Parts: sequence; structure tokens; C-alpha cells
Amino acid sequence: MHLAHLLLATSSGGEGGGFNPIDPAAGGNLFWTWVVFLVAVPLIWKVVMGPVTKALEERDLKTERAIAAAEKASREAEESRAKLEATLSEAQVTAARTLAEARTRAESRGQELLEAARTEAGVMLENARKTIRAEQDKAVAAIRNEVVDLSLRAASKVLQRNVGSEDDRRFAAQVVAGEKPQGSRRG
Repeated sequence: MHLAHLLLATSSGGEGGGFNPIDPAAGGNLFWTWVVFLVAVPLIWKVVMGPVTKALEERDLKTERAIAAAEKASREAEESRAKLEATLSEAQVTAARTLAEARTRAESRGQELLEAARTEAGVMLENARKTIRAEQDKAVAAIRNEVVDLSLRAASKVLQRNVGSEDDRRFAAQVVAGEKPQGSRRG
């Protein structure tokens, strides 16, 4: 006889009525549900919850690193801006000094020399401003490129895919520049 027939025969014909794990009326379903559950819990914990928890912790760590990199880039941008302001101040002091010297010479030599000195000082000041603007534009462009690179690296790590195509670079550069991104970006 098969085991199932034997168990059914025992439960239906036997006296004393004992516990039959196969008989649903005697609570067999509940028993087997608990057995399956208790056997499955450690497996679920090891196979599912462990990797999920690890992946979440790694994602949090990557996010913290990206935030720290962005904060560092922001500090460096602020330092560059301060240096540019100092350079601008020095250029203004130099221009003011040159203008003062020109005024002194102009007073001693007359009105004609005064106009020549002012013209020269204006040209020097404009050249200094152009130079400062050019240096400032270079620094801002370099900072933006660095922010774009850091953003793309952070996005690549967060998204776990290669982010760096020309379209991605252009999109990130537009976002960093404060422009409304254009093109065929999908949101």
C-alpha cells in the first residue's frame, strides 16, 4: 500500500482520532503552512534580503560619495571665484594707481597730456577687464566642465550604466549652465 493510502486508512478507520497532517479538517493545512514558512524564512533572508540590504547600503555609500564630490566641487568653485575677485581687485588698484599717476603728470604738463594719459589708462583698464573677463570665463568653463564630469560620473555610478555620450554631456552642461535642456532627452 502506498503511504497516502495508509495515512488515509489510519485517519478514517482508526480509533482515538489522533492528529492527521493530511486531513484539512484536523488542521493539517495550518501545520504544513507553518513548516513551509519556517523552512523558507532562512532561505528568503539569505537569498533575497541579504543582497537587497547590501545593494541598498552600496547605493547609500555611492550617494554619499557623490554628494561629497559635489560639495568639494562647490568649495573649489567658491575658491576660484574668490581668487578671481582678488585678481579683479588688484587690477582695479593697478588701474587706479595708473590713473592717479596719469593725473599727476597731466597736471604738470597741461590739458593735452591729461587727455593722453586718460586714454592710456582707459585702454589699460579695458585690457585688464578683458583679461580678467577672459580668465574668469576660462575658470567658469573649467569649473562647469568639472561639475559636468563629476555629475556624469555620479550619475553613471547611481544609474549603474555608462553615462557620457555627447548628448549626455550637452544635457549636463545645459543643466549646470542654468539653461533649459533642449533636444531629445527622455524624462
